[in-house]
Amino acid sequence: MPAPLKLMADAIRVLSMDAVEQANSGHPGMPMGMADVATVLWTKFLKYDAARPDWPDRDRFVLSAGHGSMLLYSLLHLTGVKAVTLDQIRNFRQVGSNTPGHPEYGHTPGVETTTGPLGQGLATAVGMAIAERHMAARFGDELVDHRTWVVAGDGCLMEGVSHEAISLAGRLKLAKLTILWDDNDITIDGHVGLSDATDQLARFKAAGWAVKRIDGHDVGQVRRALAWATRQDRPTLIACKTVIGKGSPTFEGTHDVHGKALGKDEVVKTRDNLGWPHEPFVLPDEAVRPWRAAGRRGRKDLKAWEARLAASPMKAEFERAVSGELPKRAFEAVDAFIADAEKTAPAAATRQHSGNVLSVLFPAVPEMVGGSADLTGSNNTYVKNTKILDTPDYSGRYVNYGVREFGMATAMNGMALHGGVIPYGGTFLVFTDYNRPAIRLAALMGIRVIHVGTHDSIGLGEDGPTHQPVEHLAALRAMPNVNVFRPADAVEVAECWKLALSATSTPSILALSRQKTAAVRTTPFAENMSARGAYQLAGAGSPAQVTLFATGTEVAVAMAARDLLEAGGIGTRVVSVPCFELFEAQPTDYQEALIGETPVRVAVEAGVRMGWDRFIGVDGAFVGMSGFGASGTDKALYKHFGITPEGVAAAAKAKL
Repeated sequence: MPAPLKLMADAIRVLSMDAVEQANSGHPGMPMGMADVATVLWTKFLKYDAARPDWPDRDRFVLSAGHGSMLLYSLLHLTGVKAVTLDQIRNFRQVGSNTPGHPEYGHTPGVETTTGPLGQGLATAVGMAIAERHMAARFGDELVDHRTWVVAGDGCLMEGVSHEAISLAGRLKLAKLTILWDDNDITIDGHVGLSDATDQLARFKAAGWAVKRIDGHDVGQVRRALAWATRQDRPTLIACKTVIGKGSPTFEGTHDVHGKALGKDEVVKTRDNLGWPHEPFVLPDEAVRPWRAAGRRGRKDLKAWEARLAASPMKAEFERAVSGELPKRAFEAVDAFIADAEKTAPAAATRQHSGNVLSVLFPAVPEMVGGSADLTGSNNTYVKNTKILDTPDYSGRYVNYGVREFGMATAMNGMALHGGVIPYGGTFLVFTDYNRPAIRLAALMGIRVIHVGTHDSIGLGEDGPTHQPVEHLAALRAMPNVNVFRPADAVEVAECWKLALSATSTPSILALSRQKTAAVRTTPFAENMSARGAYQLAGAGSPAQVTLFATGTEVAVAMAARDLLEAGGIGTRVVSVPCFELFEAQPTDYQEALIGETPVRVAVEAGVRMGWDRFIGVDGAFVGMSGFGASGTDKALYKHFGITPEGVAAAAKAKL
C-alpha cells in the first residue's frame, strides 16, 4: 500500500481502537478491517464536502454495519466535519456526545440514516437510490446526479430484509447503488461457517446485480473495483475480503475483536505493529493534512452544482421540494372534498374514502410517491393514470414493491431521508408485524413517512384471525413518536391525511377499514377536529350520564348506541378518538374537559383494551376484543363478539 494511504487508513484504525478502549465498549474490528476500503472510497470517489455534509447532490454513504460506528465517526472527524471533534471521539458512547454507540440520523452531521439493526441500512439505501433516480427524472441530471455507497457486513446479508431490498434494487436496476461487503468471515459467535454457507455473489447476481470479489486490503484492487462500479448499468456488489481487526497482532481475524475493547496491552502491541508511535488520540499532521484535503475535494463539485441551481428555472421548486415544505395550495382540493362529504354523508369503507382523498391530494403534492406491498387494489393507494416508477423511466410516482412489506418500509425511510420525496405505502394493518422495525427507526429518526394499513379489524371478514389485527393498534400506539390514525368516515380520513402530510418529523399510520361504515361527520366544524386527537362528536340530549369513546368504524356503532340510550332517557355523549397521540399533545384542561365526569364511560374499538383506560379508567366498560377473531362476514363477526349498538348500550346500562 502507498505510504500516504497506509498512514490515512491507520489513522482510522487507531482512532477506532482508542475510542473503543476509552469507552471500554464498542466494536473495533470492523473499522480496523474496512479502513483501507473506506480510505480509497472517501479520498478518490465519494462526492462530498465536509463543510457542507448536507448539500443535496452529495453522494450518500450508509454504514449498514452500524456497530462499526467508529469507522464513520473517524471519517467525519478526519475529513473535517466541524461538529465531530476529537473531544467527541474521546467521548464515544457517552451521554451527551454526538458519537453514540450506533450512528443516529439528526444527532451527528454526516450520518445519513440511523443504523445498528442489521440489514436496515442496506435496505434504506435502496430507498435513497430510488429517490435519487426519481428526483433526477423530475429535475434533471444537472441538479440530481449522485451515488449511494453502502458498507455492509455478513450480518446485514443474513437478515431477511436484505433479500427484499436486493431483489427490489435489482428489479429497478438502480445503477448508482453500490454495496461494499465487509467479507471477513466473522460473526459474534465465531466463523460465518457456523451458521451460513450462502454464495453471496451468486445470490446478488441472481437478483440482477453486477458482482466482483477483491482483496479489501489491496488499494489498487479497491480503486479499480470502485471505478468499475461507476460504469455498470445495474446495482453493484463488491465483496471486499478483509481481516477483521487488521493490525491487532493477537486478535486480528478472530471473533474476539468484533465487539469489545482490545485491552491496554493489545493497544500498545497494535501501535507497534502498525508503526504508529503517537499517544492515544494524537494524530500527526502528515495523516491529518491529506484527510482534510479529501474533505475539501468535493468543493469544486459543490460550487459547480450551486451555479447550475442558481441558473435553473426549477430552482424555487427544487428548493421547496428538498426542504419538505408542502405547496401553498396543497390542501385546497382536500378542503373542498371535506365540505362536500359533510353535505353528502357518503357511506363507504374508510379505505375507499382514503383512495378518494388521494385522488384530489396526489395531484396537488408532486413529492408524494406511493406504493403497495402487492395489495394495491385492496389498499386503494393507486391514483388513476399515475405512471409507475420503473426502469428506465423513474419519473413515475407509484412503486410496485411486491410482497416485501419490510423492504417497502425501509425503502420509504430512505426516500424520506434522501429528501424531495414524501413516501406512502400500503399493506394490511396486520402486516405491520413485518415492517414494524422500519416504522420504529422512522420514529427514532423523526421522518415523514406514511403507512396505509387497511383491513384494520375483524371487519375484514372471511380471511379470519390470521389476517384480523386485534393487538396491532395498541402495539403501534405504544411506540414513541408515531401518530396512529383511525378515522371514522370520509371527513376524518381527509383530516388525517392532512395531518400526516403536515407532520414533518413524525411517521404516521392510517388504519382503514375494509367494510362499509356510515358517515358520522355531517355538521361542519370550524377546524380540523382530528388534530385534537379526540373531540366531542355528539352531546347528550339530557344531563350526561354516559360517555362513549370510539375510533374508526366503531364510531358509527357508538352513535347508534347513543340513540338507544337517549331513547331510554339516558343522556349520552359520543367522543371520537382518531389519534391517541395528538390527544396527549392537547392542553390538560382540554383533555380533562373532554373526558368529563360522567358516571359511566365506555370505550368501543374492535381491538384489545390496552391503552383505553386513559379515557375510561380502570372501572370503565370496554366493548371490543379480548382474544383473536374468527372467520365469517363482518356483520356476523361484530354480532358474535358483541360489538353492536345493543352490546354497547347494555354495557353502559350495566355500569349505571
